[in-house]
Amino acid sequence: MDRWLWTVRLFKSRSLATDACRAGSVTIGGEPAKPAREVKPGDEVVVRQGLIRRVVIVRGCPPGRVGAKLVPTFCEDRTPPEARALAEQDRLGHFLARERGSGRPTKRDRRVLDQVFRPI
Repeated sequence: MDRWLWTVRLFKSRSLATDACRAGSVTIGGEPAKPAREVKPGDEVVVRQGLIRRVVIVRGCPPGRVGAKLVPTFCEDRTPPEARALAEQDRLGHFLARERGSGRPTKRDRRVLDQVFRPI
């Protein structure tokens, strides 16, 4: 389980995937998943990452970590659009939230804000 989560890029490292499984943040078919659990095509995997609850259907097991373009061949993302909007709002809110009286943004803060709001 932890290896599959890492290979389809749901987690940056395998140890983060293992920790999420042990914490109960990963379920398969409503059951908490252990890190060593085998996944098979057709399984519905639910992963809680912060505020977002991602729902992924297993299509296959890659032999190793795959590129971002190949991820859809091994899993199907069925995360509701509302959850995606909530995660995007949280990501932007983190950058915009400044404590009262903290002064102007630093040059580094300004660069980060410009990068977030760069037109596509």
